[in-house]
Amino acid sequence: MKTKLCLLLVLVLIATSSHAETNAVASGVPVVTGISITPTNLAQLLTLPPDQLDKVDIARMNLLCAESLPGAENLNVEADLATLDQWAENLRWQIDRNFHHYQENPDYFYNSTNFYKMVMMASILSSQFHIQYNPKLIESPSETQPDDHFFADSRDILIHGLLGSERMGTCSSMPVLYVALGRRLGYPLKLVTTKAHLFLRWDSQTERFDTDGTQKGMNKYDDERYKQWPFPLTDEEIKTNGYLQSMKPAQELSAFLSTRAACLEEAGRIRDAIAAHAAALRFEPNWQRNQLWLDNAEEAYFGFSATDLRADSHREFPNQEVETAFNNGKKIKLKRIEQAEHGLPDEIPLPKFNPNPIP
Repeated sequence: MKTKLCLLLVLVLIATSSHAETNAVASGVPVVTGISITPTNLAQLLTLPPDQLDKVDIARMNLLCAESLPGAENLNVEADLATLDQWAENLRWQIDRNFHHYQENPDYFYNSTNFYKMVMMASILSSQFHIQYNPKLIESPSETQPDDHFFADSRDILIHGLLGSERMGTCSSMPVLYVALGRRLGYPLKLVTTKAHLFLRWDSQTERFDTDGTQKGMNKYDDERYKQWPFPLTDEEIKTNGYLQSMKPAQELSAFLSTRAACLEEAGRIRDAIAAHAAALRFEPNWQRNQLWLDNAEEAYFGFSATDLRADSHREFPNQEVETAFNNGKKIKLKRIEQAEHGLPDEIPLPKFNPNPIP
């Protein structure tokens, strides 16, 4: 299949080389159905209820999550969205123009016009718009290290890096770019997550297949691949973390906020990361990993998490005075965490109290 995809890439380069980096269009403006809510900053986005997020462009949600991050100092959301619209127009024209490749050899595309569209999109994005995986971050799953600084630069993990001058990204951003462009073309594309990886899915009533958006070409997979790659999944992990499920808009935003939080943690902005993790949990409370990541961030910043404090309710105290003092201190700690989770200033001093008094 890789040989076929390389060959197709050559065909696309030959067929379209004279049109590279143009915005020519033959069949009208892009189609993004149902988009009617356009928040202009992250704060506005986070006030929306989950059931309204299907009215927000996935690209807008992703771009707004880059706000104030390292590598997003020159973020221009509206300009990036305009670029996506232009690219979608170009893609539509070229995919239609090159349809003879499918007609001449449908077996090559598994007899699927939809897979043809995705392969063409991948080839055009690579050959003409120079979209690529950041070579500095390419590594096999066995080489992955917790201190690899994968999330240090927001341009590598959110789509503004793919729309900028260098046009590089990773598996955190490239599938999002495909989905954002595909939806502009009316394609039923979904984001899907597995352990430490994001991929995309064509998910319609008549056809479903998985694929990666991180290569020059494109292969067609089913869920079995992502049960084992890049890391094996247990049935319990699939159940408790929503792995291998087509994401709903609120889950997409939750995933983007978790990516934002990881970038903030890399920058040492742990308190800001707590707010991002808490927002991710609000938009998808059923993913176990969201609660775990929030707890870890709170413990890193405060030395304790809200989960631990709320679970600590069975202590024995020598007298009522000590119990009252302990509970008051606990309330203050929870208030400080609540302020961090909502991105509010930390204005309450931590009480000086020994939680294990000597009677």
